[in-house]
Amino acid sequence: MSTGFTHDHTQAAEALRDFYLRSHRALDKLMSAEGSSLARTKILGHIERNSPVRSTDLAAAFGFAPRTITEAVDALERDGLVVRSSDSGDRRVKHIALTALGKEVLCSTEPLRKSFLEGLFSAITTEETQVLTQVLGKLNGRLAELEQGYSEAAPVAAAGVAGKRGRKKASAD
Repeated sequence: MSTGFTHDHTQAAEALRDFYLRSHRALDKLMSAEGSSLARTKILGHIERNSPVRSTDLAAAFGFAPRTITEAVDALERDGLVVRSSDSGDRRVKHIALTALGKEVLCSTEPLRKSFLEGLFSAITTEETQVLTQVLGKLNGRLAELEQGYSEAAPVAAAGVAGKRGRKKASAD
């Protein structure tokens, strides 16, 4: 509920969420029809830009659990899109790099992505695109600040919680 003293950002947040979800679904459908899902393409793109990478690098970049990344990389390797190789200094470390087929699949999706974005952003002017970019940059900056604050506050909050389910144990006085 909006009052004269506060701003209600719910509509903007919901519009942003709806835009993200709808555009993500549409691009995924387009890319999947051509043989590579958006999720796979994102992982392949990250590997290409940062190669060689480790599974832990991918988990950190995408915010996924290590097991989820392992399953994704297993599938990419099974399809011949990536290859794992041992680190010469530490045999426990496996580096992940694109194969020639992985590079080919990634290159084939770029025109689709570019065409999709051009079609999508044709609905707004160049000036509106610039303003949108600035506004989203500000929101991303603020989000980074909030995440940092939450990360710093988390250990303090956890220190006051005891027991398996996050409940403080009652004292036996």
